[in-house]
Amino acid sequence: MGAIARLVGASIGTGIGAGVGAGVASAVFVRLVRAESTSAALARTNHRGESVTLAQGPALVAGATLGALATPGLDGSQRLAATLAAAGSGALGAYDDLLGDSETKGLRGHLTAAAEGDITSGFIKLVGIGAVGVASGAIARRGRGGVVDAVLAGAVIAGSANVLNLLDLRPGRASKVFALVSTPYLFSPSGAILAGPQGAVAAMLPHDLAERSMMGDAGANALGAAWGVCAVSRMNRASLLVSAGAIAGLTLLSERVSFSDLIARNPVTSWLDQFGRTAQPLASGPPVD
Repeated sequence: MGAIARLVGASIGTGIGAGVGAGVASAVFVRLVRAESTSAALARTNHRGESVTLAQGPALVAGATLGALATPGLDGSQRLAATLAAAGSGALGAYDDLLGDSETKGLRGHLTAAAEGDITSGFIKLVGIGAVGVASGAIARRGRGGVVDAVLAGAVIAGSANVLNLLDLRPGRASKVFALVSTPYLFSPSGAILAGPQGAVAAMLPHDLAERSMMGDAGANALGAAWGVCAVSRMNRASLLVSAGAIAGLTLLSERVSFSDLIARNPVTSWLDQFGRTAQPLASGPPVD
């Protein structure tokens, strides 16, 4: 009976966190697209030349952050780490979204520019998310493993934030990947960390698939970092090393090949990537009713 009671309690807590995440994300999204001052600043053109809004990004950051604060069942370290990772990485992503230099692309581009004395917004984001990752990783692990484990955990958290951002090139893709890799963790002891982000993603997914909005760096960085916190909270050093290496490999691979091309070449991944997309997005912009 004790195990059943704990399972029921955890499920209720996860449901509360998801509800808060979804409600906050929806409210922030509506507020941003309705406000004249922000709707113009957040307008962007997507891969098909359609007008979309970046309001989804701040909405996801707010939903993930407040969801982590409100989810029952998280201990103090988990709550603080998840909040710091989502809010910090999301804020740095928003900075790059709004003030970034679109001419410099990729990890190599930003590092090369920095070596030549040109500090890009992408480089600032890279360093900032790395620092946020180390801090939130150390908190999530409660000091276990000392500096070495904190740095490895930071690499996983920051790397996850970056990899999810690399996938945000087509409608709904990053949201689907996040949902896919997050769902198994919901049944783990640290899974409640992802309740708020999952709820926020569920609320924003219809707008994303309809090509009315995109999550941008803000949303992708916040979600990826939140997943990283959940993942590293119970890893041993060997798992941290493997995870950090795998994420670094994916990042380096993205410098040489197009993930979109790889996804399109495989029938299964191509079908999953296309699933749920609206063929002709509404021309009237994001709905706010």
